[in-house]
Amino acid sequence: MFSRDGNVVAIGTFKDHLKVNVFKGAQLADPGGLFNAGLDAKTSRAIDIAEDHALDDTAFRDLLRAAAALNR
Repeated sequence: MFSRDGNVVAIGTFKDHLKVNVFKGAQLADPGGLFNAGLDAKTSRAIDIAEDHALDDTAFRDLLRAAAALNR
């Protein structure tokens, strides 16, 4: 779990993917379309990353920075 003035992100490993859960993800813009799980949750959103999943590194960093900024 990663925090900055409160919880920001939790990462879990599973047999076939890595899950990045953003606690306040529903409050974030996602122009890169990274969120692909937990879309029905009230506050959180998640990104499931399988081995063959291409991830836009810049969009990912921007999203995590924005998530951390929500807690300031």
